[in-house]
Amino acid sequence: CDALVHTAARVHVMGDARAGRPAAGLLAAYRAANVDGTLRLAGQAAAAGVRRFVFLSSIKVNGESTAPGRPFTAGDAPAPQDAYALSKAEAEAALLQLAQRTGMEVVFIRPPLVYGPGVKANFLAMMRWLQRGLPLPLGAVTGNRRSLLALDNLIDLIACAIDHPAAANRVLLVRDGEDLSTAELLRRTAAALQVSARLLPVPPRALAAVAAVLGRRAAMARLCGSLQVDDTASRALLGWRPPIGVDEGLRRAAAGLR
Repeated sequence: CDALVHTAARVHVMGDARAGRPAAGLLAAYRAANVDGTLRLAGQAAAAGVRRFVFLSSIKVNGESTAPGRPFTAGDAPAPQDAYALSKAEAEAALLQLAQRTGMEVVFIRPPLVYGPGVKANFLAMMRWLQRGLPLPLGAVTGNRRSLLALDNLIDLIACAIDHPAAANRVLLVRDGEDLSTAELLRRTAAALQVSARLLPVPPRALAAVAAVLGRRAAMARLCGSLQVDDTASRALLGWRPPIGVDEGLRRAAAGLR
Protein backbone atom coordinates (compact mmCIF):
# COMPACT_ATOMS: atom_id res chain seq x y z
CA CYS A 1 0.00 0.00 0.00
CA ASP A 2 1.57 3.24 -1.18
CA ALA A 3 -0.95 5.75 0.17
CA LEU A 4 -3.78 5.84 2.68
CA VAL A 5 -6.75 8.22 2.67
CA HIS A 6 -8.32 8.56 6.13
CA THR A 7 -11.89 9.90 5.97
CA ALA A 8 -13.47 8.18 8.97
CA ALA A 9 -14.26 10.28 12.03
CA ARG A 10 -16.64 10.92 14.84
CA VAL A 11 -18.62 13.87 13.53
CA HIS A 12 -21.50 15.87 14.97
CA VAL A 13 -23.49 13.33 16.95
CA MET A 14 -26.75 15.13 17.61
CA GLY A 15 -27.58 13.02 20.66
CA ASP A 16 -24.58 14.41 22.53
CA ALA A 17 -26.26 17.75 23.22
CA ARG A 18 -29.65 16.23 24.03
CA ALA A 19 -28.09 13.80 26.47
CA GLY A 20 -26.45 16.68 28.31
CA ARG A 21 -23.03 15.06 28.30
CA PRO A 22 -20.37 16.94 30.32
CA ALA A 23 -18.09 19.03 28.12
CA ALA A 24 -15.00 17.12 29.23
CA GLY A 25 -16.64 13.77 28.51
CA LEU A 26 -17.79 14.92 25.09
CA LEU A 27 -14.32 16.14 24.16
CA ALA A 28 -12.85 12.83 25.34
CA ALA A 29 -15.20 10.94 23.02
CA TYR A 30 -14.10 13.01 20.02
CA ARG A 31 -10.43 12.68 20.95
CA ALA A 32 -10.70 8.91 21.29
CA ALA A 33 -11.88 8.54 17.69
CA ASN A 34 -10.41 11.51 15.87
CA VAL A 35 -7.04 11.85 17.60
CA ASP A 36 -6.13 8.52 19.22
CA GLY A 37 -7.72 6.38 16.51
CA THR A 38 -6.15 8.45 13.75
CA LEU A 39 -2.70 8.22 15.32
CA ARG A 40 -2.95 4.44 15.74
CA LEU A 41 -3.88 4.09 12.08
CA ALA A 42 -1.13 6.49 10.95
CA GLY A 43 1.47 4.74 13.10
CA GLN A 44 0.57 1.39 11.56
CA ALA A 45 0.69 2.95 8.11
CA ALA A 46 4.18 4.37 8.71
CA ALA A 47 5.40 1.02 10.07
CA ALA A 48 4.05 -0.70 6.95
CA GLY A 49 5.99 1.66 4.68
CA VAL A 50 3.07 3.76 3.46
CA ARG A 51 4.51 6.77 1.62
CA ARG A 52 1.67 9.26 2.08
CA PHE A 53 -1.20 9.65 4.56
CA VAL A 54 -4.04 11.92 3.37
CA PHE A 55 -6.15 13.16 6.29
CA LEU A 56 -9.62 14.58 5.78
CA SER A 57 -9.84 17.34 8.38
CA SER A 58 -12.34 20.24 8.45
CA ILE A 59 -12.46 23.95 7.78
CA LYS A 60 -13.80 24.20 11.34
CA VAL A 61 -10.16 23.93 12.41
CA ASN A 62 -9.88 27.54 11.16
CA GLY A 63 -13.04 28.66 12.96
CA GLU A 64 -16.80 28.94 12.66
CA SER A 65 -17.27 32.10 10.60
CA THR A 66 -15.48 34.74 8.56
CA ALA A 67 -15.75 38.50 8.39
CA PRO A 68 -16.83 40.07 5.08
CA GLY A 69 -13.98 39.97 2.58
CA ARG A 70 -11.71 37.96 4.90
CA PRO A 71 -11.93 34.27 3.95
CA PHE A 72 -10.01 31.58 5.77
CA THR A 73 -6.57 30.70 4.37
CA ALA A 74 -4.27 27.74 4.92
CA GLY A 75 -1.85 29.98 6.81
CA ASP A 76 -4.33 31.10 9.45
CA ALA A 77 -3.72 30.09 13.06
CA PRO A 78 -6.18 27.34 14.07
CA ALA A 79 -9.20 28.60 16.01
CA PRO A 80 -11.42 25.56 16.67
CA GLN A 81 -14.61 26.34 18.58
CA ASP A 82 -16.13 22.96 19.47
CA ALA A 83 -15.09 19.44 20.44
CA TYR A 84 -15.16 18.14 16.87
CA ALA A 85 -13.02 20.96 15.49
CA LEU A 86 -10.59 20.78 18.41
CA SER A 87 -10.13 17.04 17.88
CA LYS A 88 -9.37 17.61 14.19
CA ALA A 89 -6.84 20.35 15.02
CA GLU A 90 -5.12 18.12 17.57
CA ALA A 91 -5.02 15.23 15.09
CA GLU A 92 -3.35 17.46 12.49
CA ALA A 93 -0.67 18.56 14.97
CA ALA A 94 -0.01 15.00 16.11
CA LEU A 95 0.17 13.69 12.54
CA LEU A 96 2.71 16.34 11.63
CA GLN A 97 4.91 15.26 14.54
CA LEU A 98 4.58 11.62 13.48
CA ALA A 99 5.55 12.56 9.93
CA GLN A 100 8.67 14.31 11.20
CA ARG A 101 9.65 11.21 13.21
CA THR A 102 8.93 8.61 10.55
CA GLY A 103 9.37 10.36 7.20
CA MET A 104 5.85 9.43 6.08
CA GLU A 105 4.28 12.33 4.18
CA VAL A 106 0.97 13.73 5.41
CA VAL A 107 -1.57 15.90 3.60
CA PHE A 108 -4.32 17.79 5.43
CA ILE A 109 -7.51 18.61 3.52
CA ARG A 110 -9.91 21.04 5.25
CA PRO A 111 -13.20 21.07 3.35
CA PRO A 112 -16.21 23.27 4.09
CA LEU A 113 -19.70 21.77 3.96
CA VAL A 114 -19.67 18.85 1.50
CA TYR A 115 -22.84 18.06 -0.45
CA GLY A 116 -23.77 15.42 -2.99
CA PRO A 117 -25.67 12.14 -3.32
CA GLY A 118 -26.26 10.75 0.16
CA VAL A 119 -25.76 14.07 1.95
CA LYS A 120 -27.16 14.08 5.47
CA ALA A 121 -27.72 16.43 8.42
CA ASN A 122 -28.68 20.07 7.81
CA PHE A 123 -28.23 20.00 4.03
CA LEU A 124 -30.58 17.03 3.71
CA ALA A 125 -33.13 18.77 5.93
CA MET A 126 -32.91 21.87 3.74
CA MET A 127 -33.52 19.84 0.59
CA ARG A 128 -36.52 18.13 2.13
CA TRP A 129 -38.01 21.47 3.22
CA LEU A 130 -37.71 22.74 -0.33
CA GLN A 131 -39.04 19.53 -1.82
CA ARG A 132 -42.15 19.74 0.37
CA GLY A 133 -42.77 23.36 -0.55
CA LEU A 134 -42.45 24.66 2.99
CA PRO A 135 -42.18 28.47 3.25
CA LEU A 136 -38.78 29.49 4.64
CA PRO A 137 -38.13 32.92 6.22
CA LEU A 138 -34.70 33.28 4.58
CA GLY A 139 -35.42 35.25 1.43
CA ALA A 140 -33.69 38.37 2.77
CA VAL A 141 -30.47 36.58 3.75
CA THR A 142 -28.57 37.80 0.70
CA GLY A 143 -25.56 39.58 2.21
CA ASN A 144 -23.68 36.57 3.54
CA ARG A 145 -21.43 34.19 1.61
CA ARG A 146 -20.82 30.49 2.23
CA SER A 147 -18.20 28.32 0.59
CA LEU A 148 -19.41 24.82 -0.27
CA LEU A 149 -17.83 21.74 -1.81
CA ALA A 150 -19.45 19.24 -4.15
CA LEU A 151 -18.56 15.63 -3.33
CA ASP A 152 -17.14 15.07 -6.81
CA ASN A 153 -14.80 18.04 -6.37
CA LEU A 154 -13.59 16.72 -3.01
CA ILE A 155 -12.90 13.29 -4.49
CA ASP A 156 -10.98 14.86 -7.36
CA LEU A 157 -8.79 16.85 -4.97
CA ILE A 158 -8.13 13.77 -2.83
CA ALA A 159 -7.01 11.88 -5.93
CA CYS A 160 -4.66 14.74 -6.77
CA ALA A 161 -3.32 14.89 -3.19
CA ILE A 162 -2.42 11.19 -3.23
CA ASP A 163 0.30 11.63 -5.83
CA HIS A 164 1.20 15.30 -6.29
CA PRO A 165 4.75 15.94 -5.00
CA ALA A 166 3.91 19.48 -3.82
CA ALA A 167 1.09 18.30 -1.53
CA ALA A 168 3.42 16.63 0.98
CA ASN A 169 3.03 17.98 4.53
CA ARG A 170 0.72 20.78 3.38
CA VAL A 171 -2.69 22.07 4.44
CA LEU A 172 -5.09 22.23 1.49
CA LEU A 173 -8.21 24.38 1.57
CA VAL A 174 -10.80 23.62 -1.09
CA ARG A 175 -14.10 24.98 -2.34
CA ASP A 176 -16.38 25.04 -5.37
CA GLY A 177 -15.81 27.81 -7.86
CA GLU A 178 -18.28 30.27 -6.29
CA ASP A 179 -19.65 31.21 -2.87
CA LEU A 180 -23.39 31.66 -2.32
CA SER A 181 -25.66 33.59 0.01
CA THR A 182 -28.20 31.54 1.93
CA ALA A 183 -31.06 32.80 -0.24
CA GLU A 184 -29.16 32.02 -3.45
CA LEU A 185 -28.28 28.53 -2.22
CA LEU A 186 -31.94 27.84 -1.49
CA ARG A 187 -33.07 29.09 -4.89
CA ARG A 188 -30.48 27.09 -6.81
CA THR A 189 -31.10 23.96 -4.75
CA ALA A 190 -34.81 24.31 -5.46
CA ALA A 191 -34.05 24.60 -9.17
CA ALA A 192 -32.00 21.39 -8.97
CA LEU A 193 -34.97 19.71 -7.28
CA GLN A 194 -37.27 21.12 -9.97
CA VAL A 195 -39.47 22.89 -7.40
CA SER A 196 -40.13 26.52 -6.53
CA ALA A 197 -38.43 28.01 -3.49
CA ARG A 198 -40.98 29.67 -1.20
CA LEU A 199 -38.76 32.23 0.52
CA LEU A 200 -40.21 34.88 2.83
CA PRO A 201 -38.19 38.14 3.05
CA VAL A 202 -37.83 38.30 6.84
CA PRO A 203 -35.01 40.71 7.83
CA PRO A 204 -31.94 38.93 9.29
CA ARG A 205 -32.12 41.06 12.46
CA ALA A 206 -35.64 39.81 13.12
CA LEU A 207 -34.48 36.24 12.56
CA ALA A 208 -31.63 36.77 15.02
CA ALA A 209 -34.02 38.14 17.65
CA VAL A 210 -36.35 35.16 17.32
CA ALA A 211 -33.40 32.74 17.42
CA ALA A 212 -32.16 34.35 20.64
CA VAL A 213 -35.54 33.86 22.29
CA LEU A 214 -35.64 30.21 21.18
CA GLY A 215 -32.06 29.53 22.21
CA ARG A 216 -30.96 28.84 18.61
CA ARG A 217 -28.34 31.54 18.15
CA ALA A 218 -25.72 29.11 16.80
CA ALA A 219 -28.06 27.64 14.19
CA MET A 220 -29.14 31.08 13.02
CA ALA A 221 -25.52 32.22 12.84
CA ARG A 222 -24.80 29.37 10.43
CA LEU A 223 -27.79 30.35 8.28
CA CYS A 224 -27.16 34.08 8.24
CA GLY A 225 -23.40 34.33 8.72
CA SER A 226 -20.50 33.90 6.34
CA LEU A 227 -17.89 31.18 6.08
CA GLN A 228 -15.64 31.67 3.08
CA VAL A 229 -12.55 29.74 2.06
CA ASP A 230 -9.64 31.04 0.00
CA ASP A 231 -8.28 28.05 -1.90
CA THR A 232 -6.03 30.10 -4.20
CA ALA A 233 -2.89 28.56 -2.68
CA SER A 234 -4.14 24.98 -3.18
CA ARG A 235 -5.05 25.63 -6.80
CA ALA A 236 -1.68 27.24 -7.53
CA LEU A 237 0.27 24.57 -5.66
CA LEU A 238 -1.40 21.60 -7.36
CA GLY A 239 -2.59 23.14 -10.62
CA TRP A 240 -6.04 21.94 -9.57
CA ARG A 241 -9.49 23.19 -10.55
CA PRO A 242 -12.90 21.83 -9.43
CA PRO A 243 -14.19 19.64 -12.28
CA ILE A 244 -17.87 20.50 -11.74
CA GLY A 245 -19.72 23.70 -10.83
CA VAL A 246 -22.20 24.39 -8.07
CA ASP A 247 -25.31 23.81 -10.16
CA GLU A 248 -24.09 20.44 -11.41
CA GLY A 249 -23.18 19.47 -7.85
CA LEU A 250 -26.67 20.43 -6.67
CA ARG A 251 -28.25 18.46 -9.53
CA ARG A 252 -26.34 15.37 -8.47
CA ALA A 253 -27.35 15.87 -4.83
CA ALA A 254 -30.98 16.27 -5.92
CA ALA A 255 -30.81 13.11 -8.04
CA GLY A 256 -29.48 11.26 -5.01
CA LEU A 257 -32.42 12.45 -2.91
CA ARG A 258 -34.93 11.40 -5.55
